Amino acid sequence: MRIVLAGGTGFIGRAMVGAYRAEHALEVLTRHPDRARLPEGVRAVGWDGATLGAWAERLDGADAVINLVGERIAQRWTPAVKQRLWDSRVKTTALLVQAAQQARTPPRIWLQASAIGIYDQSPDTTADESSPPASGFLADLGKAWEAAAQTVASLGVRLCYMRIGVVLGLESGALPQMLTPFKLGVGGPIGSGRQWLSWIHLDDVVGAAAFLLARDDLSGAFNFTAPNPATMHEFAKTLGRVLLRPAIFRAPAFAVRLMLGEMAEFVLQGSRVLPNRLLEAGYEFRFPTLEAALRDLLAK
Repeated sequence: MRIVLAGGTGFIGRAMVGAYRAEHALEVLTRHPDRARLPEGVRAVGWDGATLGAWAERLDGADAVINLVGERIAQRWTPAVKQRLWDSRVKTTALLVQAAQQARTPPRIWLQASAIGIYDQSPDTTADESSPPASGFLADLGKAWEAAAQTVASLGVRLCYMRIGVVLGLESGALPQMLTPFKLGVGGPIGSGRQWLSWIHLDDVVGAAAFLLARDDLSGAFNFTAPNPATMHEFAKTLGRVLLRPAIFRAPAFAVRLMLGEMAEFVLQGSRVLPNRLLEAGYEFRFPTLEAALRDLLAK
């Protein structure tokens, strides 16, 4: 396949490039093609993420587009940050769709990043792909993000939404931030500990996306979460056990709110999100359990 990746230099994108480059012809849209440091054989295509240009021609006749673009969610949400979070997802997706609309031969497949923040955020909630979207900033952002991609389906493109959970990896994401207090012996649950952490190993994000690329019968929303979510209490206990460190020092909710502001509610009120459609389609998770995932990552 010839695959065009937007966001291919980010945390998830780099992992996909590394995994897919031997089998597929990859082209990565990047604002800094001269500094992208892509593996040999992977083509860097310059774009600004805001305007149409020569880059748009690369979507013409592509087998697949994987859109991972979006500024990182895990930061304090000032009004300016919230606008950047919105624009980097919704406006950039709309731009990519516009390029596909202009193509003589639109891409066959479109994998669109989304997030489990689209569901209700509550320790009492269990969600799968049939669950309705919630309301609030994260949910509204998720709905608008997916809606911006919806138009490509009318072009005959097979569209899959990847509703990605908390991705566990060593280079970025939540895990490196959690490791420091545990290694210092002061780790523990965040907030009440009752909230769910719907996690997924980075290798399974890559594997599930490859699974969707290969299955022409699959479209629509798919939760990219492991089949065994953990409460924050369970996560802290498991991480402590793997690191041989205590996990008894709770981070109080008020401190998390002081640090993260509005974004803290996503950390303090996580939901139990299940990957039912991936499981029903036959995807086999490499790391279905938290302890196995953590031991694999920390062994590296």
